[in-house]
Amino acid sequence: MAAAKACKIFPFAALVGQEEMKLALILNAINPRLGGVLIRGEKGTAKSTAVRGLADLLPELQVVADCPFGCDPKDVSTMCQDCRERHRRGEELPVATRRMKVVDLPVSATEDRVVGTLDLEHAIKKGEKRYEPGVLAEANRGILYVDEVNLLDDHVVDVLLDAAAMGVNTVEREGVSFSHPAHFLLVGTMNPEEGELRPQLLDRFGLCVNVTGVRDPVARVEIVKRRAAFDEDPEAFCQQWEPAQEELRRRIVAARTLLSRVCISDEMLLRIATLAVEMGVDGHRADLVLMKAAKTHAAYAGRCEVEEEDILATAPLVFRHRRRRRPFEPMEEEVVQLAETWQRVRG
Repeated sequence: MAAAKACKIFPFAALVGQEEMKLALILNAINPRLGGVLIRGEKGTAKSTAVRGLADLLPELQVVADCPFGCDPKDVSTMCQDCRERHRRGEELPVATRRMKVVDLPVSATEDRVVGTLDLEHAIKKGEKRYEPGVLAEANRGILYVDEVNLLDDHVVDVLLDAAAMGVNTVEREGVSFSHPAHFLLVGTMNPEEGELRPQLLDRFGLCVNVTGVRDPVARVEIVKRRAAFDEDPEAFCQQWEPAQEELRRRIVAARTLLSRVCISDEMLLRIATLAVEMGVDGHRADLVLMKAAKTHAAYAGRCEVEEEDILATAPLVFRHRRRRRPFEPMEEEVVQLAETWQRVRG
């Protein structure tokens, strides 16, 4: 049955190359508090394929069947007001199981479409709040995929990032307000040739990846062969890759369990802080995100303590979009600087 479901989507484990992008997505799947992923790059580099493949890879969710927000029936702290009130009254909440959803946000989306709307007339006449759910309600406990995020209105991007950071969406209209849970993995993609995001918005994304087409001819041949095999017989192709998919599922679930027990020494924290200063980033968000990313990477590797390799593996994802750059200087310059800075920090 699992293979039949998986065959609708190209398996995540079968993607060729793009290791940084796959790592960034997996780390956010393990620890959604990292703040999402911004994927910058040219078209045709498997960005959307990777996002949909990740959703198919993750475990199924138990949800309150009749709740528009898909609340977790076992976690009262993250329930919406209605589910929490029903639980308090001792009502048995109907439970359903579903796969994690990927919710697409169109470039033309307005703020009301994103956050939802309140029926003010109903509130005035009946004294009751009536909320029409938006994209953030649909994306709760799922993946919110924003293609061409750089073409969205800055205010809408700000709303998305606020909700992703706080885990709550609040709608206020004419003195009437309504809040609901909004826990989701935010993935934004963009083509830099079409314009950049403002630095303030860039900084709000936890991790950033630059993707380009694979240049190795042998790897490109393998990409074509795998895609052709999938198109010809999706079910057989997915069955072939199911063992690798299952191994990834096992590692992600194990890392989620282990994450709360991962420790980081003061020495590693000092190296992170020194690295942030040497890289010339503003504020303290980079330090915090790098600490979380390094701990998540350690959990993914099955370790309970952060080591140098965890910082080195995640630092480019954290600093790439935060380092102060000269005009027209490409983002990848920070990779060279990072390697040199790390040697100084170690010394």
